[in-house]
Amino acid sequence: MMHPMISALSRHKAGVVLIVLQVAITLAIVCNAVFIIGTRMERVARPTGVDEAPLFVVTQQWSGVDTGKPDAVATLDAMQREDLSAIRQLPDVESVSPINSLPLLNSAAWNGGLGLKPAQNEPTVQASYYFTDESALSTLGVSLASGRAFSSDEVGHIAMGDAASPASVIVSKAIADRLFPNGDALGKPVYLDGANGPSMIVGVIPMLQTPGTNEYSSGFAYNSILVPSRINATFSRYAVRAKPGRLDAALRSVPEALYRVNGGRVIADDGVQAFKDVRAQAYRADLGMATLMGGVSFILLGVTATGVFALTSFWVDQRRRQIGIRRALGASRRDILYYFQIENLLIVAAGALLGLALAIGLNATLIMHYEMARLPFTYVLLALIAVVALSQLSALLPARRASGVDPAIAIRDA
Repeated sequence: MMHPMISALSRHKAGVVLIVLQVAITLAIVCNAVFIIGTRMERVARPTGVDEAPLFVVTQQWSGVDTGKPDAVATLDAMQREDLSAIRQLPDVESVSPINSLPLLNSAAWNGGLGLKPAQNEPTVQASYYFTDESALSTLGVSLASGRAFSSDEVGHIAMGDAASPASVIVSKAIADRLFPNGDALGKPVYLDGANGPSMIVGVIPMLQTPGTNEYSSGFAYNSILVPSRINATFSRYAVRAKPGRLDAALRSVPEALYRVNGGRVIADDGVQAFKDVRAQAYRADLGMATLMGGVSFILLGVTATGVFALTSFWVDQRRRQIGIRRALGASRRDILYYFQIENLLIVAAGALLGLALAIGLNATLIMHYEMARLPFTYVLLALIAVVALSQLSALLPARRASGVDPAIAIRDA
């Protein structure tokens, strides 16, 4: 069967080459598109480590504060503590903590390095700092893997930009495992940003994602450290945990309470955000890219399926006499069906082999220019199966029509 099949295809070189190239290009692009979609959706699905549903964040700016006065830092800290007290008294609020940023917020991220020796120039591990207070774990909904939370007398305050040198810190398990692989991080000293004085690890939390979502931050996405200190600046940020079922009410009541405490402030329209909105904003580009790649793949697969269907239909019409003769000589309907399906499979297999080479080359280009990861074989295999299956399905209807050709009519019409 193969020899006459190849002989027949050699008489239709233009159509064969067209389908081979179409399948190859589709396979190459779909392989990489599906891989991009998979990596983007994997990023979107990453857990933050916080209890997201009842959580929201408030960012506000004070106006009219003279930061040049000697007591400016103390004044700003008193204003911040007054805000926290007012928020805690609201009936819709369960807990509140000052914080410089939140997971996925992409704002006011404070990145640094931890070392195991005093004045260590090159950090052992990179990390993102969360400056907060003793209520942080309950507000964020983060449990302890070991150790304890901060006590109120451990919480201090520093001006924006000052070096952090806390007596105690809480670190994520990712940091603990990196610094102390034997699992004995609790009670050990670490040194923040090349400091001479140690900070003792008093607690380890299972997971807490960093604020950044870019490629740089992804390298240490779960290396987070809690520092017991309020940041004093002309702006402040508060993480607020609403009581069950009271999120919408809390989102309205907190800004109102803050304005009652001090009207000399500005809370922008996006200054109050539910965490679900923070997540949506952080991954908007990833979801957009996944949607775009999905659309491109769908269009390419549709064009390829249409091409295979059209070419197979054309060949069936051109070979009606040949089909009739084969039927008259004893070929069954199944034989005719198999003939066209196998013929299509040969063409698609040639396109698939070329497509695999193109897919690897395209992935290498993306790695070189866009820091993409290497294309796993699983994605290549899935795309190959999808393209071959789709091509076979596209050829099925014309092949079934060919198998139904009546021998006498086909010979007479010819």
